[in-house]
Amino acid sequence: MSTNLFDYNLTERDIQAQAEELVQFHRKFAHYFRCKNKDVEKAAYEYLQGQLLTQGRRNMNKMAVQVSKLNEQSLSHFIGKSPWKEEPVLSAIQQEAVAAIGSSQRRKALLLDESGFPKQGNNSVGVARQYCGCLGKVDNCQVGVFLAYTNGEHTLLLKKRLYLPAKWVDDPERCKRAGIPEAEIRFRTKAQLGLEMILQAKADQIPFEFIGMDAHYGEQPSLLNDLENNHLEYVADVPCNTRVFLQFPTVALPQRRCTCGRRPTRLRIVDGKPKEVQNLLGSVLLHWHTFKIRDIQRGELWVNFAAIRVYRTDNKLPHFPKVWLLIRQELDGSDVHYTFSNASEFEPWQALCEKQSTRYWVERALEDAKGIAGMDEYQIISWQAWHHHITMVLLAMLFLLQIQQRLLPKASLLSLQDVHQILLVVMPRKHLSSAEACHLIFLQHLNRFRSRISFLKKQKALLIQLHVLM
Repeated sequence: MSTNLFDYNLTERDIQAQAEELVQFHRKFAHYFRCKNKDVEKAAYEYLQGQLLTQGRRNMNKMAVQVSKLNEQSLSHFIGKSPWKEEPVLSAIQQEAVAAIGSSQRRKALLLDESGFPKQGNNSVGVARQYCGCLGKVDNCQVGVFLAYTNGEHTLLLKKRLYLPAKWVDDPERCKRAGIPEAEIRFRTKAQLGLEMILQAKADQIPFEFIGMDAHYGEQPSLLNDLENNHLEYVADVPCNTRVFLQFPTVALPQRRCTCGRRPTRLRIVDGKPKEVQNLLGSVLLHWHTFKIRDIQRGELWVNFAAIRVYRTDNKLPHFPKVWLLIRQELDGSDVHYTFSNASEFEPWQALCEKQSTRYWVERALEDAKGIAGMDEYQIISWQAWHHHITMVLLAMLFLLQIQQRLLPKASLLSLQDVHQILLVVMPRKHLSSAEACHLIFLQHLNRFRSRISFLKKQKALLIQLHVLM
């Protein structure tokens, strides 16, 4: 892209031509929504429309009011109870993504991250008090683990897993009420869920060079060990207090102090101490360079960068072989990032710096999925409903990406948000009559009244219980 030429040739005809694109796009996927007893391909189209065109919070009530020809009950049935399988849809999305992103000559990567979905109640599948990234604190939420695919220019979420806290797995009846398949009722850490998706992507022969992840995953040696054992390159952020060895220390079995008791079998460090990575920041061992890592809306993003070979620790012992410790710092000295990578020791520093900065794209993909397709704006509680909804979100984001790629030659700065704005202009939405508006307001008031009655009943029961206890 030229920095001196304003590149924009998008015309009114180009924009108007997008009005029927969703119909054409849906036809490619319609057969995945044909079930033995009932076809729900029409509902799939209506739900896609609702995700993309509904203004405000994109729940099924507003979809039905503003966009869809189906009512809220039909949309809810499509997401929560209809027997269509999401796996074939996800497989098709993956194939389209590889064609759209993987064919580029740019460096491709898989990016692992999680996202929290705040919830008020306790019935939604997987909900618990746990850390929620979007809130920045521990709160009541669901957590999804996601795998994205990027070439540093375009990114798409490909795979998802719903994290089940131990308190859910330990309560089979609760799991059964939420419709969790028996095979899924087992505890797996977020790192284990992420590894499952990475290995599946490898088995699917998705072309990628490395895997990027944040500090939650980078601080877990077992995950990094598994990736190394599978001959996969990782670029994993780590916390600033992570300890490393600059030289391999002397390791031996402790001397036996007396003849009684068991002989020592666990190795200990005899000579040498690890250092926290943050304490290396001012070290003379670091040689700093300034690199450009990507174009941004206001120009270009440049950072200070240093790299050094270290031994990471595993169970307090040094792990062989050496890995890169990558350190990135904003030009003003703020916002320092520390990252482990098992890339080749001959990897150019410019490439290492670019790889370290790639994780930005999964954060952006999750942000877009929430802001454009309503990933976090659902009102569903079952296992199937969650997986159906997220699958439809990924499908909607694929649609936007494909439009963006078609129009980029005419508008090189075109974003997914711009594409979304085009669809809001050219695609039709419902216009309510006075009678329909009156009925809508009646239903809203009825729901408020029912909510109030339900709350008062719970409040009364609580007061009675407290009175008995007193």
